[in-house]
Amino acid sequence: MRRTRRSGTAPEIALRRALHRRGLRFLVDVAAPGTNRRRRVDVLLRGARIALFIDGCFWHSCPEHGRVPKRNHDWWQVKLYGVVVRDRDTDAQLSSAGWLVVRVWEHDDPEEAADRIAALVRARRAKAPNPRTLGAGG
Repeated sequence: MRRTRRSGTAPEIALRRALHRRGLRFLVDVAAPGTNRRRRVDVLLRGARIALFIDGCFWHSCPEHGRVPKRNHDWWQVKLYGVVVRDRDTDAQLSSAGWLVVRVWEHDDPEEAADRIAALVRARRAKAPNPRTLGAGG
């Protein structure tokens, strides 16, 4: 488990490159403001207040590809269940702090995921009031 990377995995880099090609700028592997400092977001789009996670199929128990190892089955089952519980708690903390949580599986196509995220960013920017024009009366 020590060799498991926390950030900079191949699926994460592919998605970050796709987001960057769409003109989106972001922070990588940071804690979202207003949340638990120990819970780090894979990609944080601050302006749109979107917290993006790229979840690995094994560690986050993908319904399509996630499998519990046969050896030490009970231990792994508890371990992987704990990761899912922590993910849901992180989602709740981020949502209550005003962040939109987006989770992408490692097997998802990065280009399609980047298109969905770019659409979310546009939608959230369209809804948000512009602080530069608030209170500016002519």
